Amino acid sequence: MHRIAAVRQCHVITLEDPIEYDLRSENSMISQRAVGRDVPSYERGLRDCLREDPDVIFVGEMTDRESATWTMTAAETGHLVFSGIHTRDSIGTLSRLVDMYPPNRAEEIANQLALSVRFIISQKLVQREDMPGRVVAMEILNNNYAIANLIRQNKPEQMYSVLQTNTRDTPGQRMITLERSLAQLVHAGKIGRHEAERAANRPQEFETEMTRLEAGA
Repeated sequence: MHRIAAVRQCHVITLEDPIEYDLRSENSMISQRAVGRDVPSYERGLRDCLREDPDVIFVGEMTDRESATWTMTAAETGHLVFSGIHTRDSIGTLSRLVDMYPPNRAEEIANQLALSVRFIISQKLVQREDMPGRVVAMEILNNNYAIANLIRQNKPEQMYSVLQTNTRDTPGQRMITLERSLAQLVHAGKIGRHEAERAANRPQEFETEMTRLEAGA
């Protein structure tokens, strides 16, 4: 949000519970609203803010079906929407959102996600080895044509291989698995191998990435 506020001239509305960072209106006009103080709920806050012609909407967290529904609706109407949800990886994020709804709506929600999602970024903070503190390891899923098809078909088990192969710095790719990100941090000397193994969701894939990097591939 800081970056958007600094470089873009737009209207930004945030809905947070609670407000964690005080954002400065530099080139953008920013309205920060606390759930429970300024608006009664995420659902009501999202419904109201759509009437105010925002360019960017930040939803602190999709906590239930109502907040997820309105977040996806805002994205479908052409707004740039950021939100968070507690899951272990990007594929788990998609599964969690679909599972919020009854089974008879699974196909509808999958189609909605395929159309509205652009990127999913999953982050883990890992203890550093080169200095005090933590460093972020991340998994990035770009909703390209292949991923969108898998979302519609509700085949999350096939998405990981797309993440592994679509890593080039081109518009339709730019993806990375958490395991590759961890391996790169180990290879750069920023985190220890033991910490990376603890953070990996797929230990065998992490070992494969380490072998690839050590071989100079």
